[in-house]
Amino acid sequence: MVLSNQVASAADPRYPDWPCAQAKVPEISLAAVWAGPPLGDAETKWKDDPKISALAAKLAARRIPLEDAQKEITEFLSAAAADKANAGKLLFAGLFNTLNGQRASVMNGLERVMRKQREAAEKIRADTLALQALQDATPPDQAKVDELGNQLVWETRIFEDRGRVVRFVCEVPTTIDQRLFALGRAIQQELD
Repeated sequence: MVLSNQVASAADPRYPDWPCAQAKVPEISLAAVWAGPPLGDAETKWKDDPKISALAAKLAARRIPLEDAQKEITEFLSAAAADKANAGKLLFAGLFNTLNGQRASVMNGLERVMRKQREAAEKIRADTLALQALQDATPPDQAKVDELGNQLVWETRIFEDRGRVVRFVCEVPTTIDQRLFALGRAIQQELD
């Protein structure tokens, strides 16, 4: 049956609900995306600065082209002058926190959808067996056969549509990782 291909078992038994081909990495490691100066208290202090908080939220938005975000980083840090190093650390800490949160939210959503897909697959299997039993009955109740057949068509369509969406959304955590790395690199270049 087609359903078994779309609700496959997880590649990593630690994450049975992870639906994506790429390995699940629950959190981005700070060291993987930041080679700049130690962040120190910037990891928590960035929230205290409304300008940094607003800029971090704006730059984290994936609808803002990466080139535009990098340009804003350059402009912001150029204006920071003497406090450039601190502003850069605060901004990166804000971006790291914000993008890691977005990434976790997307990953949790993917796993939630995978659990629903498993439930849907079980329902489709059960309804398929029920439909076969109705069709094999003598005489078959055509009204019930038609009703369950239509229900099964819709359940299958929703299941397949969700599967296509999951494959697309599986790319989002990687896109977030790449954005964080690129923005962190832009900040580091301005601090050098």
